Amino acid sequence: MRVRSAVRQAGLVVAIAALAVTAGCAKKDDSEVQASGVKLVEGGKLTVCTHLPYPPFQSKDASGKVTGFDVDVMDLVAKELGVEQTIIDTPFEGIKSGQDLNTGKCDAAAAGMTITAERQKVMDFSDPYFDATQALLVKTGKPYKSLDDLRGKKLGVQAATTGRDYARKFEKEKGLQLVEFEDLAALQQAVANGQVEAAVNDLPVWTEYLRKNPGGFAVTAEFDTGEQYGFSVKKDGNPELLKKINETLAKAKQDGSYDTIYEKWIGKRPNA
Repeated sequence: MRVRSAVRQAGLVVAIAALAVTAGCAKKDDSEVQASGVKLVEGGKLTVCTHLPYPPFQSKDASGKVTGFDVDVMDLVAKELGVEQTIIDTPFEGIKSGQDLNTGKCDAAAAGMTITAERQKVMDFSDPYFDATQALLVKTGKPYKSLDDLRGKKLGVQAATTGRDYARKFEKEKGLQLVEFEDLAALQQAVANGQVEAAVNDLPVWTEYLRKNPGGFAVTAEFDTGEQYGFSVKKDGNPELLKKINETLAKAKQDGSYDTIYEKWIGKRPNA
């Protein structure tokens, strides 16, 4: 009798455990789907990966809050979903490789990221939301007005960016000594302290830097690369969210909220 009772009790424990697991799974599934049908990694939140700092698209203000152009646009998406945006700061390599999206670290990436054929292989991009170009930053008084002027000199670039890729195309031809930095802040500091003679990065980023450091630096050349930024989601993994992002962008451009965000962070929108 004691043996039979023990077996019966063991069976009851297994059954309860199975029910608990089933209930837990059901709860998780419910939290991953919003009323709009968009799957999110955490219920009630739009989790967005970015890489800080990259002003004016994303950076921390004096209070430590992440703000910027991308933040404001993704806030519009979160509002359409009826949730709050949560931002995760992560290395750019994990973003551009699609790893952070594939592992469920975030629902979307918003990092001033250029749409490229290589990146489209590992993630799905939204419609373009910003036209970008590359530019050359130098310290005031430096004579460099083109890549040709930097032959034999150190040129700073940011790791994993299209600015780095652009400079690499001319590395041998123009005799450039490329020095790679992990983030924008380190790149800016390298120009400021003379570690490099100049640096290549996106024009809007340098424009914001000049605004905050008047008189100390200058943009002496622009390189029209035809780049456009896009937000991204997991490759073939979240078409509903991608659709919602595109719908929100279209609506924002139609109702004027996109122009408001543009003027807030960049200035008057060209041809607006």
